Formats: sequence, C-alpha cells, structure tokens
Amino acid sequence: MKTKLALVLTLALTPAAFAEEMKGMEMKHSMPMDNMQMEQTHTSTQSAKATGTVRKIKQNGGSVTIAHGAVPELEWPPMTMDFKATSEQLQGLKEGDEIEFEFTSEGMNSIITSIKQR
Repeated sequence: MKTKLALVLTLALTPAAFAEEMKGMEMKHSMPMDNMQMEQTHTSTQSAKATGTVRKIKQNGGSVTIAHGAVPELEWPPMTMDFKATSEQLQGLKEGDEIEFEFTSEGMNSIITSIKQR
C-alpha cells in the first residue's frame, strides 16, 4: 500500500517539478529577432496615386470598383478592387471611364481622396 501511495505521489508531482525548472530558462542560443516587425500591431495609413478603369459605381454604398494598374508606393500589383468614395466624388463618373485617382489605404480600407477622368 505504501509503495502504491509513493508511486502515485511521484507521478502526480513530477510534471510540476519539471515545469518549475523551465521557469527561468534563458534563450541565449535563439535566432536573433531584432529586425522582426512583430511588435507593430497597428497598421499605418499610406497615400498613393494610380490610374485605372471604373468597373462599377455604388452610389448608395459610397464606393467604386476600379481595375487599376500597379501601385509602386504600396507594392501592389494591378488588380480590381473597391474604394470608398463620397457621392460628390462619384458624380459624373460612369462605368468604363479611364481615371486618375489618389487614395489612402489602411489595412483593408482604401478611400479615394481625389479622382478625375483622363
């Protein structure tokens, strides 16, 4: 009986003993992470210019779908995407118009700041 009790206590306390040993474990031989950008949890707003073609206008939704060329400032390839825009910015535009526009981008939100037909 005493042997079983000793075995049970040993098995129950062993994980706690090993966990305690690792508490102060240093990582001296780890990969250096000085240049990693992990601490940047926020996204910054960036401005850019582009040219493109109006594909769809959503007056009620306040957005315009544009097939635009590459945007070097943001390292974006050519693509088709939605941009938020005011109803004033969308006035006079129609599908198929060739445009030049400026916008800000923060995360997944891209907002037109100026737009004109080419």
